[in-house]
Amino acid sequence: MKEFQQRSEPERNAAAAVDTLLWQQAGTAIGKNSFVIEADAVTFRNGSRVYVNSTTNFISVNGDRGVVQISPSTFFSGPNGVGGITVDGTVSGLDVGVDKKGVTHVHMSITGIGISAQIDISLYPGSNDAYAVVSPNFNSQTIRLEGKIVPYEQSRTYEGMSL
Repeated sequence: MKEFQQRSEPERNAAAAVDTLLWQQAGTAIGKNSFVIEADAVTFRNGSRVYVNSTTNFISVNGDRGVVQISPSTFFSGPNGVGGITVDGTVSGLDVGVDKKGVTHVHMSITGIGISAQIDISLYPGSNDAYAVVSPNFNSQTIRLEGKIVPYEQSRTYEGMSL
């Protein structure tokens, strides 16, 4: 057991260092208004949770342009051609703050032809793990996305056809 602990301690330290680096990178990207939440899980209003492909499920912000894409299905092509819906619009009211536990909170609105929603993002301290709650202004179909925040330039997302 002692041998296992000795071998695993450097691995834990290396993983912690990588997590800290990714957290700093995510914080910098948020500060530059150029980031993407690549979601690997989506929770719908009724509480059902679906594990999804992070390439096609994301929220991206690049300057004043915001995109929300939800594609929970790989069987049905949907309006965007990749199994769901893609809406883009203008980001406004972007507000970033940090609470006393070190969680970074981002609040913003995205308004466009197919979307008018409030988005609240929380970035956990020490890693790039985050979740976002999308609350549409016209209905109560709130959606929660969980995943990782990456800089916009490093994102590996695929954007479908927008409404």
